[in-house]
Amino acid sequence: MDSIAVDHDSRAEELAEEEIVERIFEAVIDQRLPPGMKLSEAALCEAFGVGRMRIRQSLLLLSSREVVELLPNRGAFVASPTAEQAREVFEARVMIEPNVARLAAERATEADLGLLAQHLQLEAEAHVRNRRRDAIRLSGQFHVLMAQIAGNTVALRMVKELVTRTSLIIGIFGSAGVSNCRDNEHAEILAALRTRDSDLAATLMARHLGHIQDHLELGGRTAAPTDLVSIFRR
Repeated sequence: MDSIAVDHDSRAEELAEEEIVERIFEAVIDQRLPPGMKLSEAALCEAFGVGRMRIRQSLLLLSSREVVELLPNRGAFVASPTAEQAREVFEARVMIEPNVARLAAERATEADLGLLAQHLQLEAEAHVRNRRRDAIRLSGQFHVLMAQIAGNTVALRMVKELVTRTSLIIGIFGSAGVSNCRDNEHAEILAALRTRDSDLAATLMARHLGHIQDHLELGGRTAAPTDLVSIFRR
């Protein structure tokens, strides 16, 4: 019985850390936490009502996802990808994802096409309701679904990492009111998959990624000081 209780407590703690991670990530994407802002452990403990160890574990998870930078003897800071790093991420995506789209056009089943169509409906709803965070998340998931359909596990792993990094870049450099990933372009890619036109799918994907990058303000922006406790306290 004791071991069951311990396991239950461990799972509860893990879930709590994931919730903290998700809320901090959402605040970055929503532009409530500016790049380079110091994430005080004491303030986060107060905001989330948890101990310092759980906050440190959460910051480690965020660091592994490149959302937070941990600097020795200085603490944790919201990641500040440079314009050059952002360009490198998109260069990598353009090298990989058009070929992912090509494979997806060749390998997609009817069930795959139906799943993508349902996903586009969710994207459209997020745009209509002006839910920027959901729009960014769903837009990224579309690209991950394409990689899953392509059936290459190595490419899938790379796309997942690049999508996560792109979500952070869009959150920092993108316009506050939009996701920078237009669902009509996703619909055009899906249409190419339906007709098994692999060349067109690859061309549309490359063009789509270029449009996302074009709508970023890679000069960055300044932000007013932010109170961590007021952001996260419910």
